[in-house]
This record gives sequence, structure tokens and C-alpha cells, in this order.
Amino acid sequence: MGLFDYPTLIKKPMDLGTAKRNINARKYKSIPEAADDIRLVWTNCMTYNQDGSDFFLLAKNLSKKFEEKYTKLVNDLELDVRADGAGAEPSTTTHSGLVTLDEKRSFAKTLYTLSKEDLGKLIVEVDNKCPAALTKNMGEDEAELNVDKIPPPLFQELKTFVTNCHTTMPAAVKKGTKRKT
Repeated sequence: MGLFDYPTLIKKPMDLGTAKRNINARKYKSIPEAADDIRLVWTNCMTYNQDGSDFFLLAKNLSKKFEEKYTKLVNDLELDVRADGAGAEPSTTTHSGLVTLDEKRSFAKTLYTLSKEDLGKLIVEVDNKCPAALTKNMGEDEAELNVDKIPPPLFQELKTFVTNCHTTMPAAVKKGTKRKT
């Protein structure tokens, strides 16, 4: 295709045809392993093509759609997908992959205690991994997070993030001292 500089810029090439052949040949050990190769297709495309180009935007949109479908698959199959990408067996943890209403309420309340920066990081993470859980207004300066649409693995990841934010907060902030923002 005349892409002579491609091998110098892209260290691990991947394409959808290869991913499909690997899936059909059952070369992947887990669903997350296959998902990683598909993500690599989008990442390579966005790395090679200029930000804002047709190919870059197409890869970005396809990546977002893929993540939505992948999240639904993970939820429907109740897979235990760890952050390290390992495992794809049905959840056998004591948590059983389900999030209780009390856990959702507690998590939602803790969001009010986050700094603007940490809340922004959390929103970006949700937007990248489960955009269906966010409703943005037209100006995109506000977003509503629907906790019910967050898949259990991502919920646990976000819960850990929030907990870590609280353990690194200064003591005065934890005690409820007002701070200027």
C-alpha cells in the first residue's frame, strides 16, 4: 500500500482480518486477549494517522463502538475481566460479579467527595470504557453518570480509584474542611 514508514512507527502491527482469523482458529486463550488485538488495530491507526484525519476519526469512533459492545458482552456473559487483561471465565469470586444497590448508592455518594481533577479522571475513564453510562449535555460541560450501566468489573475498578483518591487526600480535606476550588 506504499506505507513505507509504517514498520518504523508501528511496532506491533495488527489488522481486523488477522484478528478474525485468530478468533476463528481459536488462537486466543481468552476473550480479553482477542479484545486487546482489536484495540491494537484502533491504536495503531490513530498512532499512524494524523489527529483529526478521516482515518484517525474513523478508528476513534470504531474504538468507542467496540468498547460499548465489548462491555455489553462482558456483562451478558458475566465475565471476570481483570484490569491486567487476564481471565475471561465466568466470575467465581465471592462478589459474584453483581453490584448491590447499597454499593451503587455508597459509590454515588463518594463521588461528591472527589476533587474536580479526580472526578474528571473518573469521567474520562468511564467515557473510554463504557460511554453508555454517561449522558452529556450539548455543551459537554456537564455529564450525568448512570451507575446502573457500569459493568461490574469497571465498577470495582472505579471504586478502587475513588478509595485510592481518599487515602491520598490531605487530612484537613478528609475531615470536611472547606477548600477553595
